[in-house]
Amino acid sequence: SPIPRIMLPALLALTAAWAPVTLMAGMSRGETLPRASQPSVRARSAIMSTTESAAGSLRIIICGAPASGKGTQCELLKEKYGLVHLSTGDMLRAAVTAGTPVGEQAKGFMDRGELVPDEVIIGIVKDRLAESDCGESGWLLDGFPRTEAQAKALEAAGITPTKVLYLQVPDEMLVERVVGRRTDPETGKIYHLTFAPPEDEEVAARLTQRSDDTEEKCRVRLEAFHEH
Repeated sequence: SPIPRIMLPALLALTAAWAPVTLMAGMSRGETLPRASQPSVRARSAIMSTTESAAGSLRIIICGAPASGKGTQCELLKEKYGLVHLSTGDMLRAAVTAGTPVGEQAKGFMDRGELVPDEVIIGIVKDRLAESDCGESGWLLDGFPRTEAQAKALEAAGITPTKVLYLQVPDEMLVERVVGRRTDPETGKIYHLTFAPPEDEEVAARLTQRSDDTEEKCRVRLEAFHEH
């Protein structure tokens, strides 16, 4: 299975109407799947043919390794279906700023420099998904759960997606994506030396590389992804 074995039972349990859709590697930024790499008609229709159903019925979890393209696919899905795009980092910061009970719990851990426990994260996710916009428009949960324990905790909290997307990209391609990634410090725009280089020489001269966008650190992150 393309889905890590340790995650599969939990994801199967989580998904109310299991229709696994694997998006393959080899796509440039902003592209949909090339015809030769597309899933079967049945798999495509399971997630993409929703014109006859209410938008609010879509509850999607998207999973994938670092640099697998979750952000790109989330933007496409958000634009096409009007879903509320949710990342745990954004939800965590919003809860802390709003001073919600779980936000206050999270702030305590963050102020001490400790990792926020799963149960607190689950509480923040549950509170956010209960808001009206998620019920009306449907939601797209990005990058969470990351482990079997988190998936089971979501299920226990009564959070069930209708679809789970897993982005399958070979490790060597992920490393290539990460190592070639550059940022324009003036505009914040992200380029890639191979796949999306800047056309302007002045922009190319000022590009910077994130300190963790090295092959060594990328492989460490990939090992952690595969392990959990």
